[in-house]
Amino acid sequence: MKMSRIYNIAKKIKFVVFDFDGVFTDNCVFIDENGQELVRCYRSDGIGLSRLKEIGVDLLILSSEPNDILKHRARKLKIKYINNCRDKFKKLSAEIRKRGILLNQVAFVGNDINDSECLKKVGFPIAVADSHRDIIKLARYRTKLKGGRGAVREICDFIYNLKTRGSA
Repeated sequence: MKMSRIYNIAKKIKFVVFDFDGVFTDNCVFIDENGQELVRCYRSDGIGLSRLKEIGVDLLILSSEPNDILKHRARKLKIKYINNCRDKFKKLSAEIRKRGILLNQVAFVGNDINDSECLKKVGFPIAVADSHRDIIKLARYRTKLKGGRGAVREICDFIYNLKTRGSA
């Protein structure tokens, strides 16, 4: 797809929804001797997310994972989250209805096959650089950076620059 078409789609975005594992994280997990899971996230994502919020773009993390790591990270970033979600598209649809927006005004960022239905239906499907090959096929935009290594910030900067300057 031509970049000019991608720019036109991205300019319309009002709501960005992110998967967590493999998007905010590098998709690895550390487990300590007590069984506590730890993940690594990219600190600069927070600045990018804040900039999108400042220009009125709504944000959500939507994850199938039941653990509390996501809850703590989302609270620190001051963004809404839903975890332990078995049907991501059903939940996404409900969130879109609450906001009174259209699917073509939504960006979804995913990395694995449990994100495929959401990616197929939104206006701006995004895959991080190291996504599963089946997810890459569904994306209109693929980041240069990997999940947990700056992909979220890259996406935020891309959308912010388009909405505020008219170019990425």
